[in-house]
Amino acid sequence: MMPKLAEREALLQQAQGLRAKGQVADALAVLARIEAAEPRFSRLHQERGQCHVLRRDAAAAVQSLEEAVRLNPTLPASWDMLAQLYRMCGDAPRADAAARRLAVLRQLPVEIVAASSLHADGDWDKAEAILRDYLRGQGNNAGALRLLARIRLDRDDPAGAERLLRAALDLAPDWHEARLDYAMALLQQQKHQHARDEAVRLLAHGPANRDYRKQYAAACVGLGDHAAVVDIYTGLLAETPPTGPEAAELRLWRANALKAEGRTQDAIAEYRAAIAAGDEGAGGVAWFSLANLKTYRFTDDEIDRMRRAEAGAEIPAMERVYLAFALGKALEDRGDHAAAWRCYERGNALRRRLGRYRPEVAEACVARQAGVLTPDFFAARAGWGLADPAPIFVVGMPRSGSTLIEQILATHPQVEGTHELTEIGRYAAEICGADPDCGLPVEPEALARLTERQARALGERFLTETQVYRRAGRPFFIDKMPNNFWHVGLIHLMLPRATIIDVRRAPMACCVGNLKQLFGTTNQEFAYGIDDVARHYRAYLGRMRHWDAVLPGRVLRVHHEDVVADLEGNVRRLLAHAGLPFDPACLAFHENPRSVRTPSSEQVRRPIDAAAIDQWRAYARWLEPLERALGPALTTYRT
Repeated sequence: MMPKLAEREALLQQAQGLRAKGQVADALAVLARIEAAEPRFSRLHQERGQCHVLRRDAAAAVQSLEEAVRLNPTLPASWDMLAQLYRMCGDAPRADAAARRLAVLRQLPVEIVAASSLHADGDWDKAEAILRDYLRGQGNNAGALRLLARIRLDRDDPAGAERLLRAALDLAPDWHEARLDYAMALLQQQKHQHARDEAVRLLAHGPANRDYRKQYAAACVGLGDHAAVVDIYTGLLAETPPTGPEAAELRLWRANALKAEGRTQDAIAEYRAAIAAGDEGAGGVAWFSLANLKTYRFTDDEIDRMRRAEAGAEIPAMERVYLAFALGKALEDRGDHAAAWRCYERGNALRRRLGRYRPEVAEACVARQAGVLTPDFFAARAGWGLADPAPIFVVGMPRSGSTLIEQILATHPQVEGTHELTEIGRYAAEICGADPDCGLPVEPEALARLTERQARALGERFLTETQVYRRAGRPFFIDKMPNNFWHVGLIHLMLPRATIIDVRRAPMACCVGNLKQLFGTTNQEFAYGIDDVARHYRAYLGRMRHWDAVLPGRVLRVHHEDVVADLEGNVRRLLAHAGLPFDPACLAFHENPRSVRTPSSEQVRRPIDAAAIDQWRAYARWLEPLERALGPALTTYRT
């Protein structure tokens, strides 16, 4: 048990002891202490209800017990007391309903009820231990498997949850709630097609079910089918009250889909509607999404509203982070770089405290891979993999100009743009394991155990699993996942004829671009501190130098500044490396109407702007620590 849980349990036992002695006022005082730290702890509300029963305050007892079962529907004692209190107050219908809930719980195995209650209160260790003991003694039980899977989801283990839910569905194939959890576990692993298939199966049983429709829409987003998503959210909004958290969330999701479709003005209107639908002081994600368009300009009133919201005492930490980054961009656009930098500093500092990134892990990964993936390693495996030239991998640091290169290539009539695919990282994790804090391979030595047959099977698997993203039927397609620079060796083993392009930007511009960018969820957690981003940039250079040494000529390096200075010359070089004929359409990349999901989506819908190259210099007075941390990389990054 975590220390916080142990302290909570000790205080609850103290309150129970005081109540047993008749010291109800003292017991309620202890419960107030628990509530101040954990207001969603259901058993504190149950205990408070029992205290009010002793005080003969039926109304207060009912209120506390109703809150207990709202937070945790698996509390038999609360339902029992509620049934009695409702009946005593003459409310027969509610008394009967509470009695039915109690009867259902009494029919379930005691272990499952206990584990459900512990899970609802966040005591995952105890809940999981009870369930595993129960499954060992009783054999498979669909309910126990599903609950255990939900705990695994809470612990960020969607692969473990998927296995448990598949077993539960084998026992109970028509259990729709378990199938919805299964689809969610698939989605968290970026298995978008499989997740959508499960959502389709659910919708066949409940076409009007809102959770099923939301799940289907989320899978469509992963597959890049944004037009369908816009329609789904439009339908859901038509059935939703115009204000409140759900309306705000649906409008935000619809706006994101509109943005990806290039419908910028419609997206702006929907982001504003999301802000209006939520509570005053909320809407940080929507405010940041407007800023993240890179082309939106905030009004004085909007900036004042964001400032008031960020200063609010009660807003969640991530809400504050979103607002800080949004304000940074708003003030930057007005030329107030000192105030903008203070906002970025606040946002980065808070976001870094919320993350788990450790720069030494990335550096150790570079060292371990260098010791395993040597020239002799690749020479002994020459000719392995699937000799298919279709994939084009665009790798590099985030904010390096990789979306521009993707857009140029995707404008060629033989090349299809997809988006940042996650398959390669998933394969690397399956083979080498993944560090829980940063996702990097922990055992690169495992690559040496791959057989020739397995390497080819991985190449075939990649082409099969990415087929769903290839809708235009073109012979070549792009995977623009920047983090694949870690996995160039694996890509080469799987797909020796695939094109690999490293897009590189000057270190100061690249690192400042990262420090000004808030990435989604747990992506790119190195980007929230000057030392972290500098060390990551240096690790990236080390990784790419290693690939150049062990696989000479395998990766084409493209410098962003060179593309800006000589677009046609570099487009010809890119296409020649990929074995493609020159096509002048690639020079008009900004006219391509394809969906783009990265933060640069609006920028690549406009011609190249050379002024953006030196935008970072506006912050030069605050960047001496970054220069020191980058060290030799400032001058050696082009080698």
